[in-house]
Amino acid sequence: MNKRVFLATFGAAGLLPVGKALGETAIRQPGLLTVSGAIARSNRGPFDPVLDQMMNKHAIRFEKAYEFDALTLQRLPAVTIKPTLEYDGKRHTLEGPLLATVLDAAVALGGNNAQLTLRAVDGYNVTLSRADAAAYRMVVAIRIDGRPLSLGGFGPQWAVYEADSVAAFKDKPLNERFALCPWGIYHVDVKAA
Repeated sequence: MNKRVFLATFGAAGLLPVGKALGETAIRQPGLLTVSGAIARSNRGPFDPVLDQMMNKHAIRFEKAYEFDALTLQRLPAVTIKPTLEYDGKRHTLEGPLLATVLDAAVALGGNNAQLTLRAVDGYNVTLSRADAAAYRMVVAIRIDGRPLSLGGFGPQWAVYEADSVAAFKDKPLNERFALCPWGIYHVDVKAA
């Protein structure tokens, strides 16, 4: 078997460590979450109307952005929350970095007054302040009940909080607690206030 094909195939599947392995160049993982807008750090170029088709359809434009792949998100300090989900009325364990930690990695500007627009793959989007996201301890969940979140389910990322313990949501009916929690989130736009 061709060593490059083997390394690319198994590395992309998460079966080999990503990076320089056996003298090969680092394997680039696909970007899963892009943060753009008022950010100080970037690791990708501007919006490309040809290559960024979903962003194009959702009218997302930027000159610079910070892109996170699965490994980068996994390496950020994670927290665990156990909200009761509206879909089955049961508590589930969700794990991932705080949205505040993700924003810190991209050095999002604008302080607590910054406005965040979170967009999901289906086009659903919500806007909230950075202060509210921090107060709600919003998590970019990448695992549910010990398993990775999947595209076609809630993933690969879900911006979510533990609604059972957040004062603004805990007394609401279960089906009204998660309106600010897009699953399948792939883009965060930061606007300085």
